[in-house]
Amino acid sequence: MQSNLKNKVILSLIWKLLERGGTQGIQFILQIILARLLLPKDFGLIVLVTIFITVANVFVQSGLNTALIQKKNTNDLDYSSVFYFNIIVACILYFIIYLCAPLIANYFSEPELVTILRALSITLIIGAFQSIQNAIIAIRMLFKLLLQSSLFSIVISGTLGIAMAYLGFGVWSLVIQQITNTFLVTLILFLTLKWRPKLIFSLERLRELFKNGWKILGASLAEAIYTNLRSLIISKMFTADILGFYNRGKQFPAIVVTNINGSILDVMLPTFSSQQDNIQKVKEILRRSIASSSFIVFPMMIGMAVIAEPLTYLLLTEKWLPAVPFLQIYCLIFALWPYQTAHMQAVIAIGRGDIYLAREVITKIIGLVILGITLFYGVNGIVIGEFLSSILATILFSSPNIKLLNYSYKEQFKDIIPSLAISLLMGLVAFSIKWMGLSMLHTLIIQLAVGIVVYFGLAMIFKIEVYRYLINTVKQMINKGKITSTENIIFKKNI
Repeated sequence: MQSNLKNKVILSLIWKLLERGGTQGIQFILQIILARLLLPKDFGLIVLVTIFITVANVFVQSGLNTALIQKKNTNDLDYSSVFYFNIIVACILYFIIYLCAPLIANYFSEPELVTILRALSITLIIGAFQSIQNAIIAIRMLFKLLLQSSLFSIVISGTLGIAMAYLGFGVWSLVIQQITNTFLVTLILFLTLKWRPKLIFSLERLRELFKNGWKILGASLAEAIYTNLRSLIISKMFTADILGFYNRGKQFPAIVVTNINGSILDVMLPTFSSQQDNIQKVKEILRRSIASSSFIVFPMMIGMAVIAEPLTYLLLTEKWLPAVPFLQIYCLIFALWPYQTAHMQAVIAIGRGDIYLAREVITKIIGLVILGITLFYGVNGIVIGEFLSSILATILFSSPNIKLLNYSYKEQFKDIIPSLAISLLMGLVAFSIKWMGLSMLHTLIIQLAVGIVVYFGLAMIFKIEVYRYLINTVKQMINKGKITSTENIIFKKNI
C-alpha cells in the first residue's frame, strides 16, 4: 500500500514537473523572442497590471480550493457550491477593477493602464471556471491531462503574441497572449475533464470549507500583496523601464524554480493530506521532497547566477544588461523557495493552518521592516533586502517541524548540505572561466559544459545519496515503464 502511494506520488510529481517544465520552457522561449521585439517599458506595464490581477485572483483561486483538496470526502455539492461562489467573486472583483482602473492609471502616471487593466482582468472570470478543474486534478493527481492542455494553450497563445509583436502591436501582444492562454486552458479542461457543475448550492458546505480555508486565504493574500509590493514601489519611485529590468531579472530564476516549487506544492499537499494521521510518513515524504529539490534547484540557481551576464547578452541583447544584478540576487532568493514550500505544505496538511498563517504574518512583518529600511538605497538595496528577508523566512518556516514532525535542524542540514556544497564548488569552477577573456558565446558554452561535468562528477565522487536515488528512479522508469520504491530503502537507512 505504501509502495503504491510512493509510486503514485513520484509519478504525479514527474507529470507535474513535465507540465510546468514544458509550459515554462516554452514560455521562456516565447519571452526571449518577445523581449527582443518589445521594449522594457512594455513589460513594465504588464508587470504593474499583473500585480492587481494576482492579488484579486487570490480570492478566486485560493482558500476554498485548498480546503477542497484537504477534505477527505468531497462530492458534487462541495464542488458546485465552490464553483458558483468563485464565479460570483470573480465578477465582483472584475467590476471593482474596471471602476478603479482610471484611478490606478493616474496614480502611476501611466494612461495606457486603463484599457490594459480592464482587458487583462477578464482572466479573473475565465480562471474562475477553471478553479474546480484544478482542484479535481490535484485530488485525483491527473497531471498528465494538465500537461497536455497547458502545452497546447501556451504554443497557440505564444505564437499569436509573437505575431502581434512582430506586426507592431507593442504591449497589446502581451495582453492578448495572456488572455488567449487562460481561455484555451480553461476550455480544454472543461471539454476533457469529466466534471460539470450541477444546479446545487449549499452555504453550509461553504462555511464548513471556509473554516479550514480562511487561514490559507489570508496567508495567500498576504503573500500576494507582499510579493508584489516591491514592484509597486519601484514603479512609483522609478520608471516602467526600471520595473521591466527588475522583473526580467526576477523572471529567469522564477521560471525554473516556480516550476519545481509549484509541482511540489500541487503534488505534496494532497499526498501529505492523505497521510496526515501518520506523522512519521509525512516526515519521510518531506525529507525526500527537500533532498530531491535541493539537488535539482541549488546547482541550477548557482549556475544561473554565474552565467547571468553572457546569458542575458546573448538571449535578450545588450539593451537588457541592466537586469543582470537583479537576476543574480534572485537566483539566491529562489534557491530557498522549495525548502520553504515543502515545510509549510507539511504543516498545512496535518491541520496546523494556524501555524502557517502565524509564520506568514511574522515573516511579512520582518520583510516590511527590512523593505522600509532598504528602499532608501535604490532598487539594488530593495532586492538585497529581499534576500535577507528570504533567509529569515526559511528559518521561520522550517522551525515548526522540529516539534511537529521531530525533524531536527541537524537532520534538515543533513538533507541539503551535500547538494549545496557541490553546487558552490561547481559555481566557483564555472565562474573562473570568465577570466579566460573569451567571447560571450564561448564563455557561456564552456561554463555550461564545465558546470554540468563538475556537478555530476562531484555527486558521483562523493556518492551523494539523492543523486543515486534519482538516477535509479530514472533507470527504473526507462526499463520498466514505472517507478518502484527499491532505491528508497537506501535513502531510509541514511535518514
